[in-house]
Order: sequence, then structure tokens, then C-alpha cells
Amino acid sequence: MNNENIIEIKDLKKGYDNGKIKALNGMNLNVKKGEFISIMGPSGSGKSSLLNMIGGLDVADEGTINVAGIDMMKTKNLNKFRSKEIGFVFQMHNLIPNLTVVENVEIPMYETNTSSKDMRKKALALLKSVGLEDKVDQKPTKLSGGQRQRVAIARALVNNPSIILADEPTGSLDSKTGEVILNLLKDLHAKENVTLVMVTHEPYVGNMAERIVTVLDGKCLSDKKTSEST
Repeated sequence: MNNENIIEIKDLKKGYDNGKIKALNGMNLNVKKGEFISIMGPSGSGKSSLLNMIGGLDVADEGTINVAGIDMMKTKNLNKFRSKEIGFVFQMHNLIPNLTVVENVEIPMYETNTSSKDMRKKALALLKSVGLEDKVDQKPTKLSGGQRQRVAIARALVNNPSIILADEPTGSLDSKTGEVILNLLKDLHAKENVTLVMVTHEPYVGNMAERIVTVLDGKCLSDKKTSEST
């Protein structure tokens, strides 16, 4: 990790339903390059909205947000930004059931100029790194929840993103499988020096990060380092 901020958010606001719902209400957050942070808070506190803003899945109403050197309030090509800088890991995997495991991992590379041969080679290497080299030709429906989440992690890493955004990555898994997934994410963070931002409501999951940012009512309530950062 270095001292350069890869995410800078100031006074960010986002409302829905003509402003009746304030998802973000003056959010402030800085994340350093290579850092691992957890975002915690009750349901409806703004956790997922914040993740969506960082990942360019949604655009804020007011404030400033810079991610990987991009002004997210001004950039016109969010698809290109996402394919280059962001890897997503969702709670429900979001795999395409009629594609094989290796084909699912290849999907983000279609936004790049990678040849089909190189796409396959890279996807296979990543699946091997998450222990799924024997499942590459299977459909996701034949896999366990933990195996599907490992496919999702391989897919998230395929374009060498600078940031991985994980939204409740263990939420649909039993505790033992969840621990395997968390340790995999933590190892990848350490090995690849990728910035990892994870939304969770589980304290033991949050404590695996270097920092815990607690949000409430669309604002940052507290920001503290954990024992992992020492």
C-alpha cells in the first residue's frame, strides 16, 4: 500500500424517488491505493449506493468523486472505466447459467482488444489460481455456492483491475465456505496489491480488513483501523 489515494469522495449526495429517499447525504471517504477496507452499516444506510458510485454503476447528484484518476461526475464512458479499473464480486455471483465457467470468466475481456486465444488462456490461469481448473467446462448450475463465488472472483480479476468491489461476498454462503472465500480475497489483495473495498454486515468479516468505515443515513459515521493494519 502507498500513500496515494485511489478513491476520493467529498460531500457526495444521491437521492431516489424525486429526492424523497436520500441514499447518500454528504458522504466523505478516501481510500489509499492497495488498501483493504470494509464498509459496514445497517440495511438502508447507503453501503451499496456508495459501492455503486465507486464502480460507476450509478452517478451521484452532488459532490465530487474521483476513482483511479477519473472524475466520475464528468466522465462520459463509464463502461470503459469499469472494464479497465473495476472488478465486481456480488453476493449472488451474477453468473450466466447457459455459459460454461470459463466462458463466464472471459466476459469482461470482450470490452478489451484481447484475442480469443489469449482470453481463454488468461481465464484458465485464473480459474486454476482459485482451485477450479477441473470445473472449467461445467455450467454454473452444477457448482456449489462457494465454487460459484470463486468463479465470480476469477471473473473480477480477469482485466487486472486496480479496485475490487465486493458486495456481501459471503452473504449467501455458510460460514465455513464464507471463510474460504474471504481468505481467497485477502490473499489476492496481498499478492496483487489490488485495492479491495468490501461491503458487509458481519463484524468478523469487517475485521479482516485494514480499516472499517461505518455508514449511517448516507454519511460516514466512523472510520477506524483494525488490528489487521498493524
